[in-house]
Amino acid sequence: MTLLPTFFPNRTLLSLVNMNAMVDTAIFGGKFLYYFLESSSAAGEIVLITGAGSGLGRILALHFASHGAILVLWDINQEGNMEICRLAKEKGCIKVFAYKCDCSNRQEVYRVADQVKEVGDVTILINNTGIVTGKLFLDIPDHMVERCFNVKVISHFWTCKAFFPAMIKANHGHLVCIPSIVGVVGINVLSDYSASKFAAFGFAESLFFELNMYSFLLPLLEPKYVAQKVFNAVLEEQVYLMIPKFAYLALFLKQIISPKMMTALAEYLGVNTCMTSFKGQVKADEFQMETERKQQ
Repeated sequence: MTLLPTFFPNRTLLSLVNMNAMVDTAIFGGKFLYYFLESSSAAGEIVLITGAGSGLGRILALHFASHGAILVLWDINQEGNMEICRLAKEKGCIKVFAYKCDCSNRQEVYRVADQVKEVGDVTILINNTGIVTGKLFLDIPDHMVERCFNVKVISHFWTCKAFFPAMIKANHGHLVCIPSIVGVVGINVLSDYSASKFAAFGFAESLFFELNMYSFLLPLLEPKYVAQKVFNAVLEEQVYLMIPKFAYLALFLKQIISPKMMTALAEYLGVNTCMTSFKGQVKADEFQMETERKQQ
C-alpha cells in the first residue's frame, strides 16, 4: 500500500494569517508600551512661543527657561516681550531672543521667521497668541471677527509653513496648539473665540495625522447614506450626530491615550486609506473625456 502525502492548504494559510496577526499585535504592544513610558527633555530645544509677552505665553516661557530651552519670543507688544525676556534670563536661560511680530500678518510672519534662522531651526512651535472679544454674537463688529480668526487660526498656517519644513527634514519637532475647552465645547458670549479655537484644534490634529501619514477615519461614506442620517437626525432633534458609530469610540480613545499611542493604534488597525478613493470635482470637459475614454 502506498501512502500519499496529504496537504492542508487552507489550514496552512490560516496559520500564516494567525502568525502575522500575532506579530502585528506584538509590534503594536511594544510601541504602545514604549510611547506610554517614554519621557523627554526640553534642554537644548529651540522653543518659539507666540503671544509670549503676557498671560499663558509668559508662564510657558518661564517654564521652558528653567528647563534649559533656547527661547524665541514673539509678541506684538514689544514692551511685554522684553520684560519676559529679562525674567527668563533671571531664571538662568542664557539664550533668549525677542521679536516683535503681528502673527495675523502673513508677510510679517515670514519676514520675522527668516530672522529667527540666526538662532537655529525651531524644534518646538507653540501657537499661543490670541484675543478675546467677549460679546454677544450680534454685538461683535465684523472686523473683530476677522481679526479673531486671523490671529488665532490663520496665523497657525503661516507659522507652520515657516517652521515645519525644518522639523520634517530633521524628523524632530513639536507643534503645540492652545485651544482651551472652548475648542471642543461651544460657550456663549464667545462665538467668534470658540469657533476659532475649534478651527485651530482641527488644523493641528489634521496636520499631526498628515505628517504621520495616517488618518483616524474610516473610508469615505456614501453621500446618500450620510444625507439620510442627517435627515433622520433633524427629524429626531438630535444635538450631535457622528457616523459611523466607530467615531464615538475613536473620540473617546483620543482623550485618554497619547498622540503617539494613537498613531500606533491607527497603524495597527490600518486606517490610513480614507482618502484613496477621493478624486474631487472634475470640470465638464474632463468628465466628458473620461466618459469617452471608458466607452472606447
